[in-house]
Amino acid sequence: MTTDTRRKGVIIKLFGAILVMVGLLDSVLTLRGGVPAYEFLLLVLLGIAVFGVGAVRAGKRSDDPQAEPQGADL
Repeated sequence: MTTDTRRKGVIIKLFGAILVMVGLLDSVLTLRGGVPAYEFLLLVLLGIAVFGVGAVRAGKRSDDPQAEPQGADL
């Protein structure tokens, strides 16, 4: 029996974190230049949303593939 050691959602969470970092960096650099940075704030929000999707995918992972789903007793 082989076990799958890959974790779901890790790449998506990493991509989301990178989007947030790039958006914040661009926003700070643009504000430093004296120009409003609304479009970069949208990039930050998109990154947070992508990170959230990865977190949800990672939360659905079950450690024991033989375990019954919760609520199956109903």
